Amino acid sequence: MAAHPAVGLGRRRPAAAGVVAAALALGVGELVAGLLPGAGSPVVSVGNAVIDAVPAPVKDLAISIFGLADKIALVVGIVLFAAAFGALLGVVGARRFAAAAAGFVAFGAIGVAAAGSDPQTSLVATAVAVTVAVAIGVLGLRRLLAAARAARMAPDVRPDARPDVAIAMPDDATSAPGVSGDRRAFLRLTGGLVAVAAASAAGGRWLSQQAGVAASRAALVLPQPVRRADAPPAGADLGIDGVVPFVTPNERFYRIDTALVVPRVDVDSWRLQVTGMVDRPLELTFDELAAMGTEEHWTTLCCVSNEVGGGLIGNALWSGVPLRRVLERAGTDAAASQIVGRSVDGFTAGFPTSAAYDGRAALLAVAMNGEPLPVEHGFPVRLVVPGLYGYVSATKWLSQLELTTLDAFDGYWIPRGWSKRGPIKTQSRIDVPATGARVAAGRTPVAGVAWAQASGGVRAVEVQIDEQPWAEARLGTALNDDTWRQWVYEWEAPPGHHVVRVRATDNEGTTQTGRRRPVAPDGATGWHEIRVEVER
Repeated sequence: MAAHPAVGLGRRRPAAAGVVAAALALGVGELVAGLLPGAGSPVVSVGNAVIDAVPAPVKDLAISIFGLADKIALVVGIVLFAAAFGALLGVVGARRFAAAAAGFVAFGAIGVAAAGSDPQTSLVATAVAVTVAVAIGVLGLRRLLAAARAARMAPDVRPDARPDVAIAMPDDATSAPGVSGDRRAFLRLTGGLVAVAAASAAGGRWLSQQAGVAASRAALVLPQPVRRADAPPAGADLGIDGVVPFVTPNERFYRIDTALVVPRVDVDSWRLQVTGMVDRPLELTFDELAAMGTEEHWTTLCCVSNEVGGGLIGNALWSGVPLRRVLERAGTDAAASQIVGRSVDGFTAGFPTSAAYDGRAALLAVAMNGEPLPVEHGFPVRLVVPGLYGYVSATKWLSQLELTTLDAFDGYWIPRGWSKRGPIKTQSRIDVPATGARVAAGRTPVAGVAWAQASGGVRAVEVQIDEQPWAEARLGTALNDDTWRQWVYEWEAPPGHHVVRVRATDNEGTTQTGRRRPVAPDGATGWHEIRVEVER
């Protein structure tokens, strides 16, 4: 008698065939996207759409769980979903191949639709890449299902095999030239297509990442600053093991943004538009911008998603053109109360116009710690505005400055529940000892960093052991009000379990609050505390 199609063929091989076909489609999509100028990766396009659509609490949860690997986690999640969907299509295709093919087309349509909202991609080029990927995926599934059927029909040497069970396959998937009728052929075909998928994906990523940007960055000769910054003074870095260095190396500087894949902008084709409420709209090339004169400034940047005691903060030497200088050339309307930065990938951030004119070192930065901006930190040009969280100010891969009013436009994160204004809060952090550490009794350093860029810098840091009175820590030498300060407290640690807390006071005389608040909507508050075990 004839079995039901899904029972006769079983589910394992069709599911495996679907997973491999989905992987093949994704890999080929990456490769074609890398070959076609302007084409977007299907995975990246869908991922960017997910990032734009996800509610702020979900974004915060992802950062708290995965930290700087949140985007990797998203890509892995999309790939796993595609694999599960492919497995389902494989099982469906064992019964009705046309339905499985339609599923591939539908999944491809999602990728094209997602690319339509991405300003970095060409919809036509992306549609071509997706069409090729879907076609290869469907053809791969047909061949794999035919091989699975042939493997099922091969003689079964198991003692409990049932030779009376027939296999039903759809008419359009019952034959495939060149597929041998045994299990080894199915395994060889599966392994070969997996290798093709992996190689295609790797090749596509490599092609996308090249795009001449690495060569463009390497060839860029930075302009000589017309104003150089002083080197950090002796004592700015206390040299305590375990405390972050005063200057954060570029490769260790935190990165939080909405870009699933880093935009790659060639410096020769880059343009900056200055539009909106200005007397003279501008369009500047990189050379024209640089010719306006660059300055160096030390600035500590902090992410609004930084939890109490978190590491989403770093200090660097930035070189760039003062924002005020560019706006003066454009002629700012006196009624313009907001500056909106726009990225090449569509991200927007807005902050008060006054931040360009109140004396702070707001820059269109072109260099970081003496080298052209790293690609992941905004090459070739980004905004750096001291005293403001990045979500309202630090637009990377900058392409446009628009002068408008605070009421007329909301940046990317504002409709997602974040505050319109984002001054950085006074905070402090314990780096050593680490929470949960075991230390020897006797003198041991408690040390870390503190920052208060929006309120004149750090005046004092205090440490509390258990419920004892607060004791003043020794501060590292201050460089300026826009950078963090290291601090250390020499603790005579008695044996036992202890709770250690820290708080900072800014130069306006305000001590940071101990009240715990989450990062949303405008930055976390509270004292950082650790628990340590002091051994005899």
